[in-house]
Amino acid sequence: MQFFLEIHRDMPRQGPGDRESTGRAFGLIPALPSVPDILDIGCGPGAQTLALADLCEGQITAVDMHRQYLVQLATEVGRRALGSRIQVLEGDMENLEFPPGSFDLVWSEGAIYLMGFARGLRAWRPLLRAGGYLAVTEATWFRSDAPGEIKRFWNESYPAMQDTAANLAAIRDAGYHVLGSFRLPDSAWWKDYFEPLESRLAAVERRYQHSKVAMDVLALERKEIEMFRKYSDYYGYAFYVMQIEP
Repeated sequence: MQFFLEIHRDMPRQGPGDRESTGRAFGLIPALPSVPDILDIGCGPGAQTLALADLCEGQITAVDMHRQYLVQLATEVGRRALGSRIQVLEGDMENLEFPPGSFDLVWSEGAIYLMGFARGLRAWRPLLRAGGYLAVTEATWFRSDAPGEIKRFWNESYPAMQDTAANLAAIRDAGYHVLGSFRLPDSAWWKDYFEPLESRLAAVERRYQHSKVAMDVLALERKEIEMFRKYSDYYGYAFYVMQIEP
């Protein structure tokens, strides 16, 4: 894990996403208070946290369990003089210590898979006020005819990955109604995630070329990039935006 964190240090994002997709998902929410209380779970270095601060006047609590990402976000919050609106907290998404009904909107990009999609939906629902909203991104199959190579890769990496229909059904089963969903563009994988990651891997490899553990981690990172380069027609990330059922 320490080596993984070193590879990902100071990256703009820790997973697929872009400001345009964050804005599009936010635009699916029909109504929020003028100053909504927002929780960003698994915020990482906070690219989407800062985008949300630009999209509304909300009070945002950004939570992650990795301190190095929080330091990166806190530095940017200070640089932008957003300290009165964005609170950065170290915490575990599985043990969030907020009172029920604390937030108007819960947001999570590229992190709910750590709990499992259906489990995360149910665990985070009590944090929302009546009529509150949840927006998440999740790895999703977009075609049923995926080649064996990419099926095997994801069966090892994330066997719980489902297609859009199954994810929408899980949302309804968890007590939400769907406001909208859409696929993230391939560019959301490359610009702020895979392209800087590829550059980082080359630099790290020179320093750790005699470590088998390091080389194994680097090989897995490169394989993920190569799988997306070859098979992005079959899978990707999707945004799911929902509201608590009355």
